Amino acid sequence: MPVPDLASLTAQLRAAGCVFADEEAGLLLSVEQSPGDLAVMIAQRVHGVPLEQILGWAEFCGLRILVGPGVFVPRRRTEFLVTQALELCPRDAFVVDLCCGSGAVATALATVRRDVSLYATDIDPVAVACARRNLVDRGQVFEGDLFAPLPASLRGRVDVIVANAPYVPTDEIELMPMEARDYEPRASADGGDDGLDIQRGIGASASQWLSPTGCLLVETGQRQAPQTAEIFSRNGLLPRIVRSEELDSTIVIGLAI
Repeated sequence: MPVPDLASLTAQLRAAGCVFADEEAGLLLSVEQSPGDLAVMIAQRVHGVPLEQILGWAEFCGLRILVGPGVFVPRRRTEFLVTQALELCPRDAFVVDLCCGSGAVATALATVRRDVSLYATDIDPVAVACARRNLVDRGQVFEGDLFAPLPASLRGRVDVIVANAPYVPTDEIELMPMEARDYEPRASADGGDDGLDIQRGIGASASQWLSPTGCLLVETGQRQAPQTAEIFSRNGLLPRIVRSEELDSTIVIGLAI
């Protein structure tokens, strides 16, 4: 079975609707594999399987984050969540990553800040297993809903809580790209009728876990940010909205008061 050259593979991927066809073709051809295995990978991509799930990793904050079938693929826009958290993270901090998925945010934070004590949670056992592979011994990953599985000893001691929680309104799920809609868990995107159900759950409990000088950072949609800020305010946090136009990313930060 002949191996396609870069130009022909790029053309094939572009015809299938891949926006970054040239980059993707280069990545697929860079993997050491048999021609038959390459053909399978190409067929998967043409049918819409996310490239990251095919390769087994996603680039995030300059790291290769392991991902697999059924795991949410970290987006580049979420790198803004990491940089904002690092700016607010004190030395020897206790940090919690909620809805951690593959553990991309937690892993990026742990890579930069070796001094932090890092805890991550996700309700999906497949995501939890993936996050444990990424974090290894740099943090603890717990399976369960939001704060529920965390050690009770963390109450009132957490310096930074980060969350890339689902925030897509339910009736907009069908508008998402096919690779996200069909190959990533629906629960990783669906935030309920207005997209804010999970954020409400986080906001309602965050103050119980934050230290007196702690903060909560949540990625949200640009149009939803004022509502997210209102959720924070109603739950005793002082909110502010920060935005990266370059990454098309919006974060709401809530300070303990």
